[in-house]
Amino acid sequence: MISSDAFGKRIRYLVGGFLFIFLIFGARLIDVQAVQASGYAKRATNEMVNRSVWLAPRGTITDVNGVVLARSEAAKNIIVDQTMIADPVTTAQVTAAVLGLPVANLQALLTGTKRYQVIENGVAPIVWDNLQSALTTYNTEVEKRPGGLSKRLVGFFSENAYIRNYPTGALASSLVGLTNAANQGAAGIEASMNTALTGTNGEYDYVNGDGAIIPGSQQFITAAKPGTNVRLTIERDIQWVAQDAITAAVKSAKALSGTVIVMDPKTGAILAQASAPTFDPNVRSKITLAQMSNPAVADVYEPGSTGKVITVAAALEEGSTTPTTLYTIPNVLKAGGRIFHDDKSHPTEHLTTAGVLAVSSNIGAIQIGATLSHDTFYSYLQKFGIGQSTGSNLSGESAGILHPVSVWSKSSAPTIAFGQGYSVTAMQATDVFATIANNGVRVTPNVVAGTLDSSGVYTPSKPSSEIQVVSADTALKIRTMLEGVVSSEGTAPAAEIPGYKVAGKTGTAMRIDSRCGCYRGYTASFIGMAPAEAPRYVVSVVIQNPQGMHFGGEIAAPVFKKVMSFVLQTKQVQPVPSTQKAYPLTQAALRVATAVVKP
Repeated sequence: MISSDAFGKRIRYLVGGFLFIFLIFGARLIDVQAVQASGYAKRATNEMVNRSVWLAPRGTITDVNGVVLARSEAAKNIIVDQTMIADPVTTAQVTAAVLGLPVANLQALLTGTKRYQVIENGVAPIVWDNLQSALTTYNTEVEKRPGGLSKRLVGFFSENAYIRNYPTGALASSLVGLTNAANQGAAGIEASMNTALTGTNGEYDYVNGDGAIIPGSQQFITAAKPGTNVRLTIERDIQWVAQDAITAAVKSAKALSGTVIVMDPKTGAILAQASAPTFDPNVRSKITLAQMSNPAVADVYEPGSTGKVITVAAALEEGSTTPTTLYTIPNVLKAGGRIFHDDKSHPTEHLTTAGVLAVSSNIGAIQIGATLSHDTFYSYLQKFGIGQSTGSNLSGESAGILHPVSVWSKSSAPTIAFGQGYSVTAMQATDVFATIANNGVRVTPNVVAGTLDSSGVYTPSKPSSEIQVVSADTALKIRTMLEGVVSSEGTAPAAEIPGYKVAGKTGTAMRIDSRCGCYRGYTASFIGMAPAEAPRYVVSVVIQNPQGMHFGGEIAAPVFKKVMSFVLQTKQVQPVPSTQKAYPLTQAALRVATAVVKP
C-alpha cells in the first residue's frame, strides 16, 4: 500500500511532467503562430504570387487645336495556363464563339504545358466580360452534377492592355500612320515619334486564385508611365478640305495617286498634308504595305515646269537675266546633242523671262539655264534643298535624286533647266516655293508643334532652321512673274482666286515608270502662294499618272484654288494691295511698256 507521502510525490511528478510538456507545446505554438507565422504565410503566398507587366498607354496625337487623331483605349490581353485546362475540347467549344475564334484553332492554343499562352491581344474589355460570363454559366451548371467540381473550366487570365484608336479614321492617316501588333509605331508620326509616344511599363505582383487575380492582392512594384502626347501643326478642318479635294481629283482623273500640302512659309508649319488613295488605320485588314508609306515624303518624281522656278531664280540672283530679258523661242531647239521642244508646237516666239515662266516654255528655260555654269546651277539646286532631306523627320522621307555635275551628260543641264533629269518629293517641291514666298529664306518643314508630357508640361518644337537662298529682291521678282502664270495669258487661270493676287507655277512632267525604267505617263502639279505680294501660305498639288487630260493647269490648279480659298477664309487673310506692276510677257508687250515710260 502506497503511503500518502509517496502518493503525493507521484502526483506532483506527473503534474510536473504534464506542465513541462504543456510548456514545450505552448512554446512551439507561440513560435508557429507568432514568430514564424509571417514566414509560413509568405511561403504560401509566394507559391500563388505572380508578377506581371502593367502596360503603359502610348501618348495621344492631336492636331494643333487639340483634336484627337490617335489615342490609346483600355483593352485586355486574354491568356491561359495550359496546365490548368483539363478538357481542351470542351473548353474550346464553350468559349470559341465568345472569342470569335474557330474551335479547332482555339483548342490548339489551349492544349499543351505552357503556363503562359496568349489567346488574343488587345481585345475590348467587353470580350473578357463575356468570356467570364460564359465560363460562370457553364461552371454553375456543371457543379450541380455528381463530381461536377472537377469538371469546372478554369485557366483563363486577363492582363490590362491598350489598343490604338484613330477617331478621325482615314483623315491624315498617311501622316499620322499606325502602330503594329506590338503597339509600336509602324508608319507615319507613330513611327517617327515612337520613342516619345511610347510609355514606360510598370510591374505588379498579384495572388493567383483559381485562374483569376484575387481582388485587392495587387502590389505595384513600379508604376507605369504614360507616353508623351504629340501635338501636330496640322489643322483638322483644313486637312479635311485638302483630303476631300485631292480624293475627288484623283478619282476624276483616274490617277494613280495625289498629294496636297499646305505650308506656312515663315515658320515651316504644315497645316495639312493629304494623300489619295488613303486608308483607315482602324480597319487593318484592308491596309496594304504600299499604303503605309507617306507619298508626300516617300515618293519621288521629276518636277517638270515647277522646277523652272529654280532655274530663273538662280539666273536672276547671278545677274545673268532680268524679268524683261528677251528670248527668241523657236519651235524646236538642239542642245547637248538632243532635240527639245515645248509641250505644244508653235511658230517662233519672242518672250521675256516673265513670259517664259507664264507660258512654261521648255526652250526658254533651257536658254536661261545656259547663262549659268554647271557648277553654279548645281549649287542653287542644292541651296533650294534638291537631293537632300528637308529635315521634317517624317518616317520614310526620301532625299530625292540629284546627280553630281561630274556625271552630267551633255544634255543634263538643258534637261534639268526645265525640271526633268532630277527627282523631288512633294515636300521638297513645296519647300522650294515656300522659299520664294519667304523672301528667299528657306525654312525646315515641320509637322510637330510640340509635345506634352504626363505631367502636363508642354514643350514646343525647336524653331525651324533658316537658310538665305536668294535675295528678297529676287524672290519678289519671281513672285511677280508667277502672277502671270495665273493670268488669262498663263497656263493656270483656273488657280485664280477672286479678290486675291496668286503667284504659282504649273508642272506637267513625263513620269518614270519603275516597272520598265522608261518614261510612261505624266505627273501633273501646281504649286502656288497667296497673297502674292506678301504670301501667308503655300499650297502644292501633285497628281500622279492621270489618264486623259494631264496638264497641271487643268487638273491640279482647281484643287489648289479650292484648298487655298478655304485657308485664306479660315485664317481671315485680307487681300494685299499690289504695288508691283506685272512684267510684260512678250516682245510686243515689252515695246508697249517701254514706250509708255519714255518721255
